[in-house]
Amino acid sequence: MEKQELLSIGDLNVWYTEGTPVLNHFSMDLFRNEVVGLIGLNGAGKTTLIKTVSGLLTSFEVRELHWCGKPFSFRDNSFRKSRYAVFAEDRSFSCFTFREYLAYAAKSYGREPENMDELAKGFHFEEYADVLMKELSTGNRKKAYLIAAFALHPELLLLDEPVNGLDFQSTEFLYRMINDYRSYGTVLFSSHILESICLTSDRVLVLEHGRIGNSFSGDGIRAETIREVLGE
Repeated sequence: MEKQELLSIGDLNVWYTEGTPVLNHFSMDLFRNEVVGLIGLNGAGKTTLIKTVSGLLTSFEVRELHWCGKPFSFRDNSFRKSRYAVFAEDRSFSCFTFREYLAYAAKSYGREPENMDELAKGFHFEEYADVLMKELSTGNRKKAYLIAAFALHPELLLLDEPVNGLDFQSTEFLYRMINDYRSYGTVLFSSHILESICLTSDRVLVLEHGRIGNSFSGDGIRAETIREVLGE
């Protein structure tokens, strides 16, 4: 079956300081119902890419952007309702309880949350639903945003270092959720943990010098090969 294109980015340049690009002539295609792992050394631009696609950065220029085959902007409202991002560090909505935050997010996205009992149990989060987000530990705050992401089922799920801060059981559950997500949409996630990449990804993109330097798919996704490419 021919792959259906979901997101296409052509010749993207992103900077924090003008004249010093973090992403440099970056291009990428994502397809429907796939899991794509993004890996690279510290400073390669993984978080910058996810922030840009999420519409959080404005210091960029791009030659070509297509969503479902049509031109779009990262800040288009229709696109923003089709993607959800979970960041490595996020202290927003600190005065909301998780239950209040999820209700707010569901209304914003126009979606009814699903599988809440399964998600709360899988992430060992049942007792924290009515705790203020600012009072949660780093790991439980990460779980809160992951639960919201998987409950809302956006077409594109963006995860920045999703394993960071999770306990072993929650990490195993996360891998299962990522693998199952192909039934709903596409996942793009960054990680410096090769296990998470190798156990879940259909494709792996290696970010080097602000662009994709190597890619692997299928049986080519092996930890030793990726380590060699990264120079570890």
